Amino acid sequence: MSKILVINGSYRDNGITDQAVHKIVQALVSAGAEVEIILLRQYPIEFCLNCRECTQHTGDSPSKCVQHDGMEELVNKIEQADGYILASPTNFGSVTAIYKRFMERLLVYVYWPWDMNSPKLRKENVPKKKAILVSSCAAPGIIGRLMYGTHKQLKMSAQTIGADTVGTLFTGLIAKESHQTLPEGVQKKVKTLVEKLL
Repeated sequence: MSKILVINGSYRDNGITDQAVHKIVQALVSAGAEVEIILLRQYPIEFCLNCRECTQHTGDSPSKCVQHDGMEELVNKIEQADGYILASPTNFGSVTAIYKRFMERLLVYVYWPWDMNSPKLRKENVPKKKAILVSSCAAPGIIGRLMYGTHKQLKMSAQTIGADTVGTLFTGLIAKESHQTLPEGVQKKVKTLVEKLL
């Protein structure tokens, strides 16, 4: 049985990002996968201190952060999962602040001693897992995906934890109603994405 970890950086209960994640999770469970959802809006993660203590140690495994909060447990969950759904709506052209905070704490997956010019990903030479990226924006989907940084940041997160992106669910034009529902066309794409992930 595949273990899929969902990391959702949305602020809103039952917003478009939550709805999209919910549809994917339903399909995954129906396909026999075990799924755990982490809502970053409820998860205790502090800001990165940029001390780079975690980057000084060699090895393929993530290093330890000097802070003792929920991130240590979350890194363990990342390591135990077979695949991922990484989700964040677009806010001001980027992932949400809570997702960015999580993303910065992924520094434990980087080897970067002080005498090295640029960082090296710890998971660069290990077998890759798979990830689906989920996002949304007020602009038309294709414009939002190409013009904003959200998709790139979600993809960078996947790469950092050792996953290849196998699909994306990017919903556009979501700011026309205060309680918008997931468009039917987006829902149809879910089955294909789940097949790719599993």
